[in-house]
Amino acid sequence: MSAYLIQALELANKGRGRTSPNPAVGAVLVRDSEVVGRGFHTWSGKDHAEIVAIREAGDRARGATLYVSLEPCSHHGRTGPCVDALIAAGVKRVEAAMKDPNPLVAGKGFEKLRQAGIEVFLNAEHTASAEKLNEPFIHFMRTGKPLVTIKAALTLDGKIAAPQDNFGWITSEVARADVQLVRHYSDAILTGLGTVLEDDCLLTDRSGMERSRPLLRIVLDSQLRVPLTAKIITSAKNDVLVVGTSVAPVDRRKALEAAGIQVLIADGQGGRTDPKVVIDHLAQQRYLSLMVEAGSHVNWTMLDSQIADKVFFYYAPKILGGMKSIPVAGGPGRLRRVDAIMLERVSVHPVSTDEFAVEAYVTKEAAH
Repeated sequence: MSAYLIQALELANKGRGRTSPNPAVGAVLVRDSEVVGRGFHTWSGKDHAEIVAIREAGDRARGATLYVSLEPCSHHGRTGPCVDALIAAGVKRVEAAMKDPNPLVAGKGFEKLRQAGIEVFLNAEHTASAEKLNEPFIHFMRTGKPLVTIKAALTLDGKIAAPQDNFGWITSEVARADVQLVRHYSDAILTGLGTVLEDDCLLTDRSGMERSRPLLRIVLDSQLRVPLTAKIITSAKNDVLVVGTSVAPVDRRKALEAAGIQVLIADGQGGRTDPKVVIDHLAQQRYLSLMVEAGSHVNWTMLDSQIADKVFFYYAPKILGGMKSIPVAGGPGRLRRVDAIMLERVSVHPVSTDEFAVEAYVTKEAAH
């Protein structure tokens, strides 16, 4: 395994949450076994990782090897092509962890480097790590839609709430701090009106880390009943979207808009909002990822409709039991075991003493 490529991946990780809608990229320039330049991408429109590394290396970039987490870009966006800068700097070899899934690049960067006489090596040993690091970007490039993750805190018997008062937390402070990191890596977060009314939640990114753009906070609210005094409304700074239907009273929509809230009309079946309209709206705005932090019914809708791509469930060493405690996914459910929603690529992450998280991907069902 390449130690320098591992360094590039570690650098790229520093940019997570600070690059959207661009990928997080890290680069290391090495000449005569000495690191002469390092860089990672941050804000959209600012210098890419390769350019930062070249600037640090200066003349020492000539004859050097570039280790980079993602194929260098070959097209003009907000910045010039990185391959042109690498060729001009005299880099002799490029070792990358993965090919860029962006159709504007997709191997063209490698090809242009080769045409300039630069040796190119794709290191497959690190491809999986590179793909995981930029999972939302890759998903968006391949599907045209944001990666949708359902996050929930659960008891060991799969409950997210008690039938009466719900004061206190299911998981520990350590787990909740980890959730803030997950929020930081997300472009948008979604909940339902019920959660807002029950918890008066903020749904903000409280990681303390800088972002490329504000976390978009979304509330599904068919009748636009969210109180103007709710924390999510009073704290809005052009970062809250309330999704309603065309049957909602016009005066409620006007009141929300007057309070600086974006309103999206998304008519679905039975007078409910249609989450698919929300996903399409996010895709148009190039939001790469959506975290669903909602109640039982919204979770089920996202799973049953195949909108959800993955789940990230935090488990605490507790049992609520009973038939009235609220499960992570409610609604009508599947009536037969053989019709259960399947998950794949399951992994377990230790979180704190006696707590763990389960990450898994929703198996997409064939269209009927």
